[in-house]
Amino acid sequence: RRELERIGVDPSGIVRMLPKLELLPILVPHLRPAAANILKQELLSLGGDAAVARGSVACSVEKTDALLIATRKHLSALCAKLVQQPFGLADLADQLRELLAHLAAPAASWRLARRTLELKKPLIMGILNVTPDSFSDGGRYVTVEAAVNHALQMEDQGADIIDIGAESTRPGAPLISAEEELQRILPVLEALDGRLSAPISIDTWKAPVAEAALHAGAEIINDISGLTFDPSLANVAARHHAGLVLMHTRGKPESMQQDTCYQDLMGEIADFLQKSIQSALAAGLSREQLVVDPGIGIGFGKDVTDNLEILRRLPELAGLGCPLLVGTSRKRFIGAILSQERPEDRLFGTAATVALAVSQGARILRVHDVHAMRDVALMAHSIVSPSTD
Repeated sequence: RRELERIGVDPSGIVRMLPKLELLPILVPHLRPAAANILKQELLSLGGDAAVARGSVACSVEKTDALLIATRKHLSALCAKLVQQPFGLADLADQLRELLAHLAAPAASWRLARRTLELKKPLIMGILNVTPDSFSDGGRYVTVEAAVNHALQMEDQGADIIDIGAESTRPGAPLISAEEELQRILPVLEALDGRLSAPISIDTWKAPVAEAALHAGAEIINDISGLTFDPSLANVAARHHAGLVLMHTRGKPESMQQDTCYQDLMGEIADFLQKSIQSALAAGLSREQLVVDPGIGIGFGKDVTDNLEILRRLPELAGLGCPLLVGTSRKRFIGAILSQERPEDRLFGTAATVALAVSQGARILRVHDVHAMRDVALMAHSIVSPSTD
């Protein structure tokens, strides 16, 4: 747009030309060859193309994925052509329209229980672990006084959200009961009442813990399971009009690293998160209350290679239509790459991942080192979004 304006193109011409400039390759999985052939022919007629499996034209394969190679303008025109087509292509047209709408208008805010957070700049979510066994800072903030002081310190350093967790999610960590989780969380929430301006997020997947925490002043539920461990959590969030973070994972902490093999890493993550979003919407939440998290880290069913690939391909999750949260802070994959055993030594590695995540579209960064990562995130955002004040 800036180059077209600099050239002096008529404003109406800019509106017409911009959709021709952006190539949007879209993967459509598991099509019957007949449907894939129609897609390819229709896109070719519009000036685009589609890559399909060899054998699709002769229908010698049972199914094929199709990679649509087209601009936004091509895809909009394709949707109009697919409405009358068989083989489920009319439904595909509806999905493509929704996808294009999400890409054209990314979420600009996040609605919580008692306020709305603007997403013009990346938000910093400060981590407060009130656990004895978290991988990075377990045991440091188990007393109420230490936890409260750290929460207030993170807010002073620029944290936009304070995320309190009472159950470790490190690989192999044992599960604790809801009662024990609440014994750790509620005294901290009570002590913070009236002293903290930033909204509080509770890192839990248990509906009873979420219910009590929201009654005690929390405004966000951060669910590592994407509503798969306790589906009733969605109803709790809906009743309280809370913000809800939906994260991708595989299995519970004690077993999540037993399955780290993916046929299509980003496709499977996107499919999981899409189902989580649909579950949340069915429970009565609005999309404006939802944030998605791809679950980066050794743990959550990924290995080092998977985590790097997710960071490279974050923009592919924009089509979900929800803001993106990324939590790489001090994670073991950073230590594995940099040969750093101690989590506290991973500051610069974390900074690199935060900067790249912001450049790839992340709007909320969950971090331990608030002051440093706030500077990193804002600097990266200023580079990639120069028009933002």
